[in-house]
Amino acid sequence: MNIRSIWRDAPTDRVLFVLLATLWGGSFVAIEVGVTEWPPLLFAAIRYDLAGALVLAIAAVRGGPALPRTRGDLTAVATVAVFVIFGHHALLYVGQGSVPGAVASAIVALSPVVTALLAPVFLGGGELGGVQYVGVGAGFLGVVAVTNPGAAAGVPAIGALLVFGATVAFALGTLLLRRVSTTLSAAALQGWGMLAGAALLHGGSRALGEPQAMAASATGLGTLAFLVVGPGVIAFLLYFHLLDSVGATRTTLVGYLEPMAAAGLAFALFGYVPTPGAALGFALVLGGFALVEGHALRVAAGDAVGRLRTTLS
Repeated sequence: MNIRSIWRDAPTDRVLFVLLATLWGGSFVAIEVGVTEWPPLLFAAIRYDLAGALVLAIAAVRGGPALPRTRGDLTAVATVAVFVIFGHHALLYVGQGSVPGAVASAIVALSPVVTALLAPVFLGGGELGGVQYVGVGAGFLGVVAVTNPGAAAGVPAIGALLVFGATVAFALGTLLLRRVSTTLSAAALQGWGMLAGAALLHGGSRALGEPQAMAASATGLGTLAFLVVGPGVIAFLLYFHLLDSVGATRTTLVGYLEPMAAAGLAFALFGYVPTPGAALGFALVLGGFALVEGHALRVAAGDAVGRLRTTLS
């Protein structure tokens, strides 16, 4: 079976791009609901128990190297497990106990900004340009505006710092993976990383004394199912389809839409309306993203102009 045949009758890549952003943006809203029903680390652990098994099944169907065989394979799996799954999600799920999903999505949207800031340290090479540094500054100012620390209606500082720590963990994992050579397919790497990260999350859950036996409500089970199937498996397939179809540079821009998707879903489900200061913060975060990822935006804009010219000619 060829997984790519699934996309034979799929809508355009632009629709899939928006769907991917909606699923990933919706994950923050689902986590906000889920952590009121589940102990946070146990919730994350069970999510990746299930998602990891499903992604490994996809890897088996797609073919290619699926078992870690080299030191590079094991290092890559460990990097995904420790930073991308355990570190990122442990901090994010605990932080979202006090941080609304829409706000958390804006903080996590700084991931490309943090990655660009840390890349010269971990990968060497050139420093950021002046415009990119402006983008870094705008992004951090945006987070301050969104969280509004110290104000009566602001987000608790500890929760915001935990979510920001999750963003740093994800950025570190992304950078460290670039230094590792692996023979595993992308699906196998993610699947093994999810399962190993889930084991670490289970260990963290027990270490924190979270209850391990509980009767989850229909809401809790529903959010878990959505996170496993939607942002987990379906978004995984969409992401790799878009990588093949439009390339990594343009696919990176999905992070630009995630906070908007999260805010829209939070409004639809909970009536969440950002304050004027928070709205300014969202704009600053997205503006910072745009300045740091300027090359990707130029590529996407050039492609859009080219298609428009072709249509009109």
